Amino acid sequence: MRNEGKRRNKKLLGELFDFPESTMAIGRLDENSEGLLLLTTDGQISELVRSKNVEKEYYVQVNGEITHQAILKLREGVEIGLGRGKKYQTLPCKVSLLKTAPDLKPVVRIRGERHGPTSWLSITINEGKFRQIRKMTAAVGFPTLRLIRIRIGNIELPKMEAGEVIKVDGFDYE
Repeated sequence: MRNEGKRRNKKLLGELFDFPESTMAIGRLDENSEGLLLLTTDGQISELVRSKNVEKEYYVQVNGEITHQAILKLREGVEIGLGRGKKYQTLPCKVSLLKTAPDLKPVVRIRGERHGPTSWLSITINEGKFRQIRKMTAAVGFPTLRLIRIRIGNIELPKMEAGEVIKVDGFDYE
């Protein structure tokens, strides 16, 4: 009962759609992130997706005009904090500069271009530490403004509205 006030208008999974009884989210998106969220009733699929065998791709808008050197550092892996003074070296990953902003309408308002330039990246990781992408871009001096998960394994974010649900079959992680 004491947590009722902290919930603040957040919707629970069951309020969005009539999911089967044992439905669980695979991984998570933090409150300020957008994009693909897979749900399953199969615990083995959940474990597989969260493993390092499955790629997770994100479009990331960062503050400023990112440098080639910063992109190289991200590709090689950077040291991030995991809390309580623990440090973690991220695994090498795929990073590329997007020449144009992706055609995805914002769910939340991001600051306008009048506040300075921004850059868009595609970052593909095989791990998923807490707020990892945000910590990685901050570690190279380019804080994340917008983060959108667009792919998990072979499942890509189609043109969907926020909160829309579709059923997918045939998860393949290769």
